[in-house]
Amino acid sequence: MKPKKGRLLTGDRPTGRLHLGHFVGTLRNRVRMQDEYESFFIIADLHTLTTRPERAAIEEIAENVHQLVLDYLSIGIDPQRSTIFLQSAIPETYELNLLLEMLVTVPRLERVPSLKNMASDAGLESMPFGLLGYPVLQTVDILLPRADVVPVGKDNQAHIEVAREIARRFNRLYGEIFPIPRGKIGEELVGLDGQAKMSKSLNNTIFLSDDAEVVMEKVMRMYTDPKRVRANIPGRVEGNPVFIYHDAFNPDVDEVVSLKQRYRGGQVGDVEVKQRLARALNAFLDPIRQRRATFEEQPQLVEDILRSGTERMRSEAQRTMELVRNVMGLPRLP
Repeated sequence: MKPKKGRLLTGDRPTGRLHLGHFVGTLRNRVRMQDEYESFFIIADLHTLTTRPERAAIEEIAENVHQLVLDYLSIGIDPQRSTIFLQSAIPETYELNLLLEMLVTVPRLERVPSLKNMASDAGLESMPFGLLGYPVLQTVDILLPRADVVPVGKDNQAHIEVAREIARRFNRLYGEIFPIPRGKIGEELVGLDGQAKMSKSLNNTIFLSDDAEVVMEKVMRMYTDPKRVRANIPGRVEGNPVFIYHDAFNPDVDEVVSLKQRYRGGQVGDVEVKQRLARALNAFLDPIRQRRATFEEQPQLVEDILRSGTERMRSEAQRTMELVRNVMGLPRLP
């Protein structure tokens, strides 16, 4: 076995089940890289509080965490090779967050473009302090296990740059403790509506756990070429969500090439193109569904994985904070 290159950290907020957009954006990179890197996958429940701090939302977190771990297992993340842990169960998270907040300015955080979008999507009229500090808390997530690489979607690219800046400043001020993390940026997948990226909040998703009938129903409602009102009218392939999904998930390249040619020539209808897409998507999702069903039959599995992974991460976090306190020269009680 080849020696691993370093450490990897990435994860998700437990706000619901994962979808195809997550797979294209970061999940497939995680699965590919878990054998190359010592991998840590964070269930970032504290991050959910930045936009949904109300009690009703908090009460949903436990079930969402459970479903998120099942999604991880079903796509091939292996808890025997990787560490899956719960963010809020690591006390060192809060300590390092406070220390790193001192190393970044408010104007710098205000330049992170995704924060305004997150506030807008959540219907917030003004920016909460916690949401403004979202990239700092993400930096903590990355630096506690001293990660070298962070697979993320494009919308988190600016957050990785903040983490790199904070790590550099800490090292310069106190000593070389942290690697300078680098992002592994995934692609974006347009949603079923063709108007924005796939997102739970926009209800334009296909979830990894959707059954075959639901996938067919969603695909048949997908946005296509609005000018094509009849099958014999030449259609636009470029930028057409149905063909974007064919390219991403249909392994039959000859079929996809043929469909594109016929579509451009007005020789195939949207119904057939969508039916073939639904068939390809269900073929892609079937093994994921089957693995998920197997894991669902083991009621203690998720809890055992989280307990073991969180203990493992807690040990790493304690080791990191010992280094941090020493190099910073923070006072200790005798």
